[in-house]
Amino acid sequence: DNKVVAIGETGLDYYYHKGDTSWQRQRFRAHLQVANKVNKPAIIHTRDAGHDTLKILKQEKAESCGGVIHCFTESQAFADQVLELGFMISISGIITFRNADVLRKVAKTIPDDHLLIETDSPYLAPIPHRGKQNQPAYVSHVAETLAEIRNTSIEHIAEISRNNFYRMFNIDQRFS
Repeated sequence: DNKVVAIGETGLDYYYHKGDTSWQRQRFRAHLQVANKVNKPAIIHTRDAGHDTLKILKQEKAESCGGVIHCFTESQAFADQVLELGFMISISGIITFRNADVLRKVAKTIPDDHLLIETDSPYLAPIPHRGKQNQPAYVSHVAETLAEIRNTSIEHIAEISRNNFYRMFNIDQRFS
């Protein structure tokens, strides 16, 4: 069905689930198998589960479907490995937080053709709205911070994110 543009959000979250997480891994694998079968990108969530996320992405040959690691908060090593698999990396309002130095360093290294921006609304509102309900309009703060750390313009960040979005989801820009 061409109305379906992606599979997910799916992935692993060990932050809240400290016990048996085998059910998460099982469902994550199943979602990646569907994404591969229908040739749609996967929208991946990972929190406190980077090692297992990478292991499953590789075992399930997720490079075949591709996709995006949304609301990225992982390490440079993780970024390098998912980029090698052809995944996009999406940066959220977290990049504006004072304690996000590691994320800002990683964000500098993401190639233009693999960068997306997002809000993760209604969560994780960027500075200066932190602690409030997030909203799509706040994505401009993400773009502004990325432009500053990447020494480019907000317009450039918006353009590459827009182009990557259309390409990843296989959406014809003429009809949007």
